[in-house]
Amino acid sequence: MAPEAPTLTGVTNDSLAEMVDALVDVDALISGLMAVRTQLLESVQTWSELTASATSVSSDIASRSLRAEIACALRLPERTVERFFGEARMLVRDLPRTLSALRSGSIGYRHAQVMIDHGAGLAHAALDTFERLAVPAAETTTVAAFDRAARKLRESLDPAALEARTAAAVERREATLTPARDGMADLTLHLAAHDAQAIWTRATEQARRQRTSGDERTLTQLRVDAMRDALLTGTFAALEGRQVRPDVFVTVPVLSLLGLSAEPATLDGYGPIAVSTARELAAHAPSFVRILTHPETGAVLSVGRTRYSVPADLKNALRVRDGTCSFVGCSRNAEFCDIDHTIDWARDGTTSIDNLAFLCRGHHTLKHASSWSPAHVGGGVVQWRSPVGRTYLNQPAGLVPTGATA
Repeated sequence: MAPEAPTLTGVTNDSLAEMVDALVDVDALISGLMAVRTQLLESVQTWSELTASATSVSSDIASRSLRAEIACALRLPERTVERFFGEARMLVRDLPRTLSALRSGSIGYRHAQVMIDHGAGLAHAALDTFERLAVPAAETTTVAAFDRAARKLRESLDPAALEARTAAAVERREATLTPARDGMADLTLHLAAHDAQAIWTRATEQARRQRTSGDERTLTQLRVDAMRDALLTGTFAALEGRQVRPDVFVTVPVLSLLGLSAEPATLDGYGPIAVSTARELAAHAPSFVRILTHPETGAVLSVGRTRYSVPADLKNALRVRDGTCSFVGCSRNAEFCDIDHTIDWARDGTTSIDNLAFLCRGHHTLKHASSWSPAHVGGGVVQWRSPVGRTYLNQPAGLVPTGATA
């Protein structure tokens, strides 16, 4: 017999906090079931391999047969099943902490997929360190934020390999055109991150200036139109007689810039980039702001000033620290956020790095118009208390877990 649908009286008798707790419990149950499915997928693979080795059936045929069997049973494409098999094998054999966290419900399956993606190819010792440091981050962040943190952590564990991977990836740059519905199409450029970031920033800056001048198109529409016009006419349109220069930040560990370390640099809005790329940008690209960091503490040592519309040093330091809006799970780039006094200025809050954080306009409004309440707990980490009394920690987007050394 199907369970009864909840009545209005039953729902209203529950507090919001109890319903949120119930949702968290259900989500944890789903994660636990995904862990069970993962173990079953690895078990059937192992069974198939053992059976094939004891018979005259080739391992390739056995694998294809099993893939078809599971695809039919689950009504899934065979390529999807093949991917699930690969993920299950890595989780069971190489990522025990991740599988345990999935089983307990402290992370979701999409977090586990990020672990698999970034853990692939790491040597055993590096993978063990990566998992030990990354799982706690996965337990407290959204998938998108965790993906950024995991990418940065991986590159810090194997910085030397980043140079070779970057060179190989640049050789694979491409443009693709994919037809879409309603007379539209998707034009995708796969190119070096610093070039993509500069194009995006330049188009966004032009779009914002046009909006300020009274253009009624949305920021998204203006950004797309700027890119379209640049590709069709060869230039970004100048506004009020001035060519727009983008603000793009590159954070470079000082020892890496001197050639004494292979620790990756960081491109604002993207993540780790090869040191050789950062050196080139720092030396030859005046529209990129070079930021030097301390080799041990990571503290900002200096901020370059040769660029368009230079902000105050404190704003630069905050942008480097936060990277994005400081509300839990928000990935809005700090460049397009407000700087907010966590303790209001009118209530004796100070204009200091420990009382300031970036908030996008929506979460800035939420802070002042509701009972959501933030508090700094050190190192740029902000603890948010929700209206029902739950607390959530937001880690700065640029944070690499302590101990991330090769």
